[in-house]
Amino acid sequence: MYNGRMINTTSTIGTRNILAVFALASRGEHVEGRSWYSRANAIACEIANEHGISVEQAAGCIAALSPSNRWERNIVDAENLVRAFTIGGADEAMNVKVATYGKMKAKAIKCLEGSSSDREQQTILNGRKIVAFYRCIIGFGDTVCVDGHAYSIWFGDRMTLANVPNIGKRLYQEITGDYIEAARILTESGNGITCFELQAVTWVAWRRLHGVTK
Repeated sequence: MYNGRMINTTSTIGTRNILAVFALASRGEHVEGRSWYSRANAIACEIANEHGISVEQAAGCIAALSPSNRWERNIVDAENLVRAFTIGGADEAMNVKVATYGKMKAKAIKCLEGSSSDREQQTILNGRKIVAFYRCIIGFGDTVCVDGHAYSIWFGDRMTLANVPNIGKRLYQEITGDYIEAARILTESGNGITCFELQAVTWVAWRRLHGVTK
């Protein structure tokens, strides 16, 4: 298990903060974090197989319904929306109640109407965070879903979501770059890990360290 001794002192402060949290993760948190997105992918595959759509469409639907939505409800909403869509199309799907914004439900339906092309799904989603979430579910190893918690880990201090600054394009790229660098350092030290696995492991550990329940 990584013990923090391989941190490159020439790395950015953000990268070092990420690695420091990773070093505090327990064995169980490593297992949970490294498997989080593979389990999400399995759920997307299950929805796709059950309803005759592509994994990309299912993942796009899940990602679109994710804002301000707890993960467990996110999956229930996606299953209900896909089921309604396959039965009665977009009109039937619009009648499904979801725990996110109406514009995101409309976007999820467009994902189902779209093709299996990654490019098209990402174009429909059209938002840094939800596009990243989609890519993580699909399995793009160079992707990080930067939310307020990932920002806090990178920043090196617990911040309430209300105090997290607006994560614009430039800041998002900077944070993502530091997670990529941290994953590279870990991989070169014998702890092979993707960027999204690193983000998930550190989030699981951060949640315990700071008593985060949401």
